[in-house]
Amino acid sequence: MEQNAYARRSRAYLSELSTNMIHLRNPWVTAFWSVVEPGLGSLRQDRKIIGLILILWAVVVNNEAHINLALSYSLTGHFDLARHVIDKRWFLLYVAVYVFSIWDGYRGTIDVNKLYVLADREDAPIQPFVIKTLDLNFLDRRSPWLAAAWSALTPGLGSLYVHKTIQGLFFIAWTILVMYMSHCLQAVHDTTIGLFEQAKAVLNVQWFMFLPGIYVFNIYDSYVAAVEYNKLFEKEQSKWLRDHYQRPDFKMPIHK
Repeated sequence: MEQNAYARRSRAYLSELSTNMIHLRNPWVTAFWSVVEPGLGSLRQDRKIIGLILILWAVVVNNEAHINLALSYSLTGHFDLARHVIDKRWFLLYVAVYVFSIWDGYRGTIDVNKLYVLADREDAPIQPFVIKTLDLNFLDRRSPWLAAAWSALTPGLGSLYVHKTIQGLFFIAWTILVMYMSHCLQAVHDTTIGLFEQAKAVLNVQWFMFLPGIYVFNIYDSYVAAVEYNKLFEKEQSKWLRDHYQRPDFKMPIHK
């Protein structure tokens, strides 16, 4: 039987590729991540399909419009250069979906929070272990700080640690692409040996500006996911013990 098929609302769903769950989230925080990059707010709600599609869309349009480059010039006070490099045709295409992503992240979080309150009251059982052809998945305690540390080392590793496989593999691939296109590691190498002008010349700012959002989001998301998975693990154990453990009014047999 499909897990939780008899439950009207469930708090989590375990598959071999991911653990999808709902929990209380701050709608303003979700909206903030949508401001950083369209799609990140959707990923914070575990809405992977729309989140990954919006991220891919934002990367294409951002690069065509040179938004990151214009932002870099604006932050350094070169406003004329920022106006010159921006491609208005692509930029105006970016605005509508960007605003929608912020609105949808805020609205969606409020709705999911309401669903979580109802699901928590229903207290439906959660299947704690799944084994399939591709992988296995199970509820367990995970260290939030270790998840954050893996994400700080390479974005995506923290997601793999908390078994968000699809998201983790996506961010690993995206990080590799951004690192390669921005020449970031080459610039780091030139900086460490004192070639600062060469480092600035080789760095592709348009691609490099994606990296701060990637790193900070993955550190935050993997930390919070580990915390919430630990809570889910405790709720599943509590539900199991309450339903199956020996009743307090059970009369023990007396041996004479």
